[in-house]
Amino acid sequence: MPKTNLQDSFKEFCKKNNFDLNSQQIEIINLLDQFFDTNVNFLSKIFKKKKKLCFYLYGKVGVGKTMLLNYVYDNLEIKKLRLHFNEFMINFHNFRHEKKDDNTIRDFVNNLKKEYDLIYLDEFQVTNIVDAMILGKLFEIIFDENIKIIITTNTKLTSLYKDGLQREQFIPFIKIIENFSVQKELKIKDDYRMKDIKELQEIFFPLNEKTSFRVNQRFRELTRNKNKKSEIVKTKGRDYVIEDFYSGIARFRFKDLCDKNLGAEDYINIANVCSHIFIENIPIFHNENSNQQLRFITLIDIFYEKKIRLTLTLEENLHNLGSSLKHKEIFKRTISRMTEMTKSLQS
Repeated sequence: MPKTNLQDSFKEFCKKNNFDLNSQQIEIINLLDQFFDTNVNFLSKIFKKKKKLCFYLYGKVGVGKTMLLNYVYDNLEIKKLRLHFNEFMINFHNFRHEKKDDNTIRDFVNNLKKEYDLIYLDEFQVTNIVDAMILGKLFEIIFDENIKIIITTNTKLTSLYKDGLQREQFIPFIKIIENFSVQKELKIKDDYRMKDIKELQEIFFPLNEKTSFRVNQRFRELTRNKNKKSEIVKTKGRDYVIEDFYSGIARFRFKDLCDKNLGAEDYINIANVCSHIFIENIPIFHNENSNQQLRFITLIDIFYEKKIRLTLTLEENLHNLGSSLKHKEIFKRTISRMTEMTKSLQS
């Protein structure tokens, strides 16, 4: 249950932080208040209605989905867990790798049930067949155990894993979520992360000698009086060596992070030892480098979640980086987040 009346406290929160407030946000706050109202759930049992165990909030980039759910989550007095969706699935796959038996999914959910009544999954997206094939059964058991789920995503439920490999096997998951979910789209015209942007001194383009000089100068400023050493990041027995590492400040080329066979868990472990990351030589994206683009999208999502500061060098202006057709919509979130993660360094 929420600690206080959510609508009143949210209005006060927005006023205190000089956040814009609109009727869409208030409507969603009220829906979330009802979602967590135990009396509503009790009545649903009496009248044989399907109990809603999932709140699925979707919308375009930068409209404030995560801000809204973070606020509600922080005001809940309940056993709860908040994870980026990538981390949640990594935890599951690690558990399955260690367990190796027919009851893996149920055992994993039983462990969750012992600790939590609510799981908050931020930035929900399905990009690989392994996750697509397992999610239906996983969520079916989660709902059987009466664990509530709240989700933020850019994607409408029926468009999840669109054009994915063997998508027909993913449809049962969509049906399960539809049966148990309150679905709501947050529609706001502006991207809040793009408002009041000053010159982005932490983004350098195009790739030439002048850009190289400026980014080298910036790197020297930040690493002055810090000792250089190689940092070894271990992921499932693999060693990834960060050569340019100065007490949490690291420097990479794009191809070092996105041309190699790295995934979400590698990026999480890199983020865990870094506070500021330079990523250089980011290319223009198109259909031919869509795999690298997808890794880059995952990387930015994780670095954003871990509150990593970024300095970037780009082949082109941030808004002219292009995209593969497959990732065009989701890449809008990446651009928005890159804007915020570099802007955060401004004085």
